[in-house]
Amino acid sequence: MAFCGFLAVVLMLFGPVSCALVPAMFIFGDSLIDNGNNNDMPSFAKANYLPYGIDFNGGPTGRFSNGYTMVDTIAESLGLPLIPAHSQASGDQTRYGVNYASAAAGILDDTGRNFVGRIPFNQQIKNFESTLDNLGAEDLSKCIFFVGVGSNDYLNNYLMPNYDTKNRYNAQQYADLLTHQYSQQISRLYNLGARKFVIAGVGLMGCIPSILAQSRDGSCSQDVNQLVLPFNANTKAMINSLTANLPGSRFVYIDIASMFQDLIANARSYGFSVVNRGCCGIGRNRGQITCLPFQTPCPDRRRYIFWDAYHPTEAVNVLFGQSAFNGSPDFVYPINIEQLANL
Repeated sequence: MAFCGFLAVVLMLFGPVSCALVPAMFIFGDSLIDNGNNNDMPSFAKANYLPYGIDFNGGPTGRFSNGYTMVDTIAESLGLPLIPAHSQASGDQTRYGVNYASAAAGILDDTGRNFVGRIPFNQQIKNFESTLDNLGAEDLSKCIFFVGVGSNDYLNNYLMPNYDTKNRYNAQQYADLLTHQYSQQISRLYNLGARKFVIAGVGLMGCIPSILAQSRDGSCSQDVNQLVLPFNANTKAMINSLTANLPGSRFVYIDIASMFQDLIANARSYGFSVVNRGCCGIGRNRGQITCLPFQTPCPDRRRYIFWDAYHPTEAVNVLFGQSAFNGSPDFVYPINIEQLANL
């Protein structure tokens, strides 16, 4: 598959990617998988400057990482080239898929407004509709639709002091609100032709540097981790319901929370030695102020789990991407992405 991924990049310039497992991949979500859609909009949620992309071939692209995101690894594993950002792709550039993800975006349209410009999931679906004319509709049922959203609905909505969300909903009520809308959004993609879905759950947000920096002893916030549990549980139930009610649909769930729990507990066996602070950032746990333009990051990035206050390093993204692609049911189920692609 490594050769197929290399061949995909080479043949991108010369002809069809004959060894790809699927015709294309379409990506929806937030900054964990955004690759530049916020670059040219008035937004505080941008990563198109060094040291972001310091380990990416060609430098900064808008990815919130020192290098690859998880979907980059998945694309290459599928034998596809890296999927272009919607804001930068048109015509023939969209033939292997489009990335619509946007930093600060959420399931709810109001999420992330503190960052001003962002593209909520509802608008991302509209953007997908706008590119349908350039796509081979007959192949959509064979394509992978990757959705990773929900983190900002907590970090940049429920937990923000200038939102009244937490005064209106308890944890379960808010999870119910989110997944009710989420189910409708996935159904819209189904009605547009999507059949093979990969849904990424929300991670252990209580353990990211920005949250660690707020705790007195620098430990994970169990309150925040508990807060998002109902959402992940609801998302799994949503997938079961959609599978039963959308004929021909197939779903894969990536259990990001379990992946992170395993990674933090067994960090050294995976080659990581720094689990509680960002590689680039300022303040406690390098999480009080996120990575600034031209800030000098840590030199040993492969040893860090977190790149900045909110996002994992390329090393973690590659590890998670590989696990999602051909890993065990401990982390991706009921089947993995490779098995989904081969259906």
